[in-house]
Amino acid sequence: MARRARASRIWYLLLVPPTVAPLLTPLYNRIEPTLWGLPFFYWYQLMCAVLAMVLITLVHVATRERRHGWQ
Repeated sequence: MARRARASRIWYLLLVPPTVAPLLTPLYNRIEPTLWGLPFFYWYQLMCAVLAMVLITLVHVATRERRHGWQ
């Protein structure tokens, strides 16, 4: 049981990058490079939002069975 709980916690580490990346504003507070006319500042934030949605979905699906006790 402890091994299963530890494996489940590893999935939750995937939620750290999409939480921390948008907080590092000095790293992406610039205009260049542009993507389809959008300054880097805006498309980086959009990329972070999309990445967060993908990772949250992945973690939810991977840990859903463990949380509800379904086998």
